[in-house]
Amino acid sequence: MRRPYVILAAACSVDGRIATRAGDSSFSSARDLRRLHRLRASVDAIMIGIGTLLSDDPELSVRLAKGRTPLRVVVDSRARTPPESRLLATRGLGPVLVAVAQQADEARVRALGARGAEVVRLGKRRVDLRLLLGELWKRGIRRLLLEGGSELNWAMLRRGLVDELRLFIRPVIVGGRAAKPLAGGRGASSVEGGVRLKLLALTPEREGLYLRYRVLA
Repeated sequence: MRRPYVILAAACSVDGRIATRAGDSSFSSARDLRRLHRLRASVDAIMIGIGTLLSDDPELSVRLAKGRTPLRVVVDSRARTPPESRLLATRGLGPVLVAVAQQADEARVRALGARGAEVVRLGKRRVDLRLLLGELWKRGIRRLLLEGGSELNWAMLRRGLVDELRLFIRPVIVGGRAAKPLAGGRGASSVEGGVRLKLLALTPEREGLYLRYRVLA
């Protein structure tokens, strides 16, 4: 199956949390945010999961960089995207595509369409991520930025659908069982069963550490 080149970008604590137990996800520095916006402007699409949309309500713009806002994609099996979300309120910046499962509520799907989102059904109970990437490829998407959250990150990683990881680590430890890790879900049962990475670049910065990895097959 042909699919886009996928870059997973995230900012986290030293202990690998992308959000605290109270939902604070402000781990990026000002420099890292500018870098993220430049990266957004360089790709064809940005993808997030429904958990990230519901907790952060992002608009996924490129306001800190020059360029167009790419296609914004939400993986939302049950069509829970609020019609009043910032993503749909800013659809004038660029198109929004919501991927839902076949069993998603029809009324919710219609409500999203009425707000200007394009809705595609892929997968029976959950969105089939391989089918989604194949659909995006057919639409001309060649580079895709994955911005989480935790569950979607792991789902993409464990299926071998991520090619590169770009990670900013803020020098802080937040702890907490309820804090969200970089990769959630069930996880690997052994170290050997984890997703292997190759370090491409390591850049120490005043506010933290920026890392780039290639995901190994």
